[in-house]
Amino acid sequence: MPLSPLEHDRRYGELDQVIRAYAGQPADDTPDKASEALTAYLRHTWHSRPWALAVAERQLREYADNPPGRLRLRLGEFYAVPDVGLPESDVQQWLYCLADHIKHSVEEGEVPPPATPATHWEWHARFPELGQFLGGWFSQDMPDEFDDHDAAIDDYRTSTDPQLAARLTGELHELLALDIDESDYALAVAELGMEVDPPAPYSPSGWLALAADRLTAPRAEYGPPPGSAAK
Repeated sequence: MPLSPLEHDRRYGELDQVIRAYAGQPADDTPDKASEALTAYLRHTWHSRPWALAVAERQLREYADNPPGRLRLRLGEFYAVPDVGLPESDVQQWLYCLADHIKHSVEEGEVPPPATPATHWEWHARFPELGQFLGGWFSQDMPDEFDDHDAAIDDYRTSTDPQLAARLTGELHELLALDIDESDYALAVAELGMEVDPPAPYSPSGWLALAADRLTAPRAEYGPPPGSAAK
């Protein structure tokens, strides 16, 4: 019987987050050095959900201790580790290696210092609402759906819960506070799903600042002032 969503998360939820951190990244961990992907996972998780590290270590080790057979994987009864570029015979030891690195990080208190996101996973983990905004409103279809960039921003603002729009504004300011090179801002918006260029004459960071301002500008009010009566 296939796993229910609840059972999947209970048994493999944090293991899945670790594996997802390797999207587009090599699984080149060694006993002496964690990969860039695992370092990114550790950095973000230490600063956002430190309690999850112990869960990840346990789930990785339990999975490596009891790897599922092919039949049970086909039936959907176990989590299927995606292809990470390793021979199937090496995956078990790799999972043990990840668990060991996480255990060492927790027990020794070795926390990667804050830094600019280094992987696709880390960009989206750190800026989730910005990823929704750029990927959903500024894909390659944006010119067919909206008159211009301002119209797309306005559509997001009017169709999105104000709490999420406020979160997006905070993420925009956090990204701008990184004070990275303009080429790195261009990489950031691409990683987060933007498939069109910023409008002329703005640079990527200049347009992000403009978007933040537009999201927080007072909304236009139409009609008579509240409490006025027709005469």
